[in-house]
Amino acid sequence: MLVAKKTEAQSIQKGFTLVELMIAVSILSVLLLMALPTYQEMVQNSLIRGAAESIQVGLQQARIEAIRRNARVQFVMPVATNSAWTIGCVTVAADCPAIITERKNSEGSSSAVTVTRTPAAATTVVFDGLGAVLASPPALTVPFTRLVVDNPNLAAADSRELRIDLQQGGNVRICDPNLPSTGTDPRRC
Repeated sequence: MLVAKKTEAQSIQKGFTLVELMIAVSILSVLLLMALPTYQEMVQNSLIRGAAESIQVGLQQARIEAIRRNARVQFVMPVATNSAWTIGCVTVAADCPAIITERKNSEGSSSAVTVTRTPAAATTVVFDGLGAVLASPPALTVPFTRLVVDNPNLAAADSRELRIDLQQGGNVRICDPNLPSTGTDPRRC
């Protein structure tokens, strides 16, 4: 009869000791603490991008509605709000309501994001039936031509502020003013 003998390798327990686990948790904690500021910076910059893209989409939608309805359609962005806006017809009719679409501040925006207009008091852009921006619509102020979306919670070096330019013909473009003005990068202003 053969009797199996335990070898030395079979008698050793498998697994981790408490000391090894504590060292691994300590190393992981240090790595996470080092990565946390970069993660927070990334989140704040994504809020800037989200607000800028929302405004760009709203401006493009207002232009499309003006062309589709062959009517004057306004994009209104009140000064007191960060990235909230409303699209509606200048002259309300049965087929052209006062409010076509709106985006509230609470819809994915953050109070940390600020929008600076040029000119500063401008809140409205009116598109005509051809999709062009009316330079000075009747009974309205001069339209804004530039918006700068930024986050004051970030240092200037860490912030990826974005600029939205609105041309007279109605084209809307987002660009990065921090990139060099020369070169072939399509994101530059």
